[in-house]
Amino acid sequence: MTTTTVHGLDALSTLTSLCQRSRLADPHRRGWEAADVQWWWRRARRTDELGQLVMLDASGEPVGAVVLTDFGHDCQLDVLSVPGIAASDLAELWGLAAPRARRWDGSPIEVVVDDHDRAAAASLTDAGYGPLEQGGVDAWLDSSDRPAPGMLPGGFELHSRVDRRDPHHLEARNGATVAKRLAECGLYDASLDLFVAAPSGEVCAYGLFWADPVTKVGLVEPMRTEAPYEHQGIAGHVLATGLGLLAAKGCTRLKVSSDGGLYTRAGFVAGPSVWLTRRVTQP
Repeated sequence: MTTTTVHGLDALSTLTSLCQRSRLADPHRRGWEAADVQWWWRRARRTDELGQLVMLDASGEPVGAVVLTDFGHDCQLDVLSVPGIAASDLAELWGLAAPRARRWDGSPIEVVVDDHDRAAAASLTDAGYGPLEQGGVDAWLDSSDRPAPGMLPGGFELHSRVDRRDPHHLEARNGATVAKRLAECGLYDASLDLFVAAPSGEVCAYGLFWADPVTKVGLVEPMRTEAPYEHQGIAGHVLATGLGLLAAKGCTRLKVSSDGGLYTRAGFVAGPSVWLTRRVTQP
């Protein structure tokens, strides 16, 4: 095995391939999808200049990575690997994680680990990381069980970015370059980038859906309804419509990293395991 540092679009492509290989190797594993990594690309980040550390096998294919992603309020550190990687190689990845984190002098670092990975949790504790209360969850739905869309309230209209609306409705929370950055993502599809216009013309809700043709997993990320328009069935309509579009794109399994009421009402079932998240300001 060899390790290398990749930057920019090369990093995005390599991590996408790694996540896809991992999902194909184990359809039921917990962890990020390729579309998650592509969603993270939506804006430039301070960690971009560091690049991402990737482990390659003899054929040059990625089998693991140490990924730093600056989300502003904190920096997330992920150790990714394909199922079945040798224990020694996985240990090497974790051994590279702490020095990698030390190069970061920005916001506090969160590390996401599977709550069954006691060895990783122990190594983080030894390195000075402490547990946080919140964590993440994978929730799944077979596409054949997806709900049918309800009706939107009168005067509200559902659109996609194929219809084009400028500025992009995600700019307010993600910056002026979000449309450009999303267009650089191989899994981004403007027809799956949905938004609802209120009678006033303002965007009142949106949902972005990611269809992965390699893994056949459809990811929901993100979804939002603006406060004045909540509890009117708008989010449910966007979600059900988007899930239908994912199924039409060939996705057989649908995923969201949440067990919120909107998703459980749609039929998503959270997995049995929540990831533990740990933080340290100075690793």
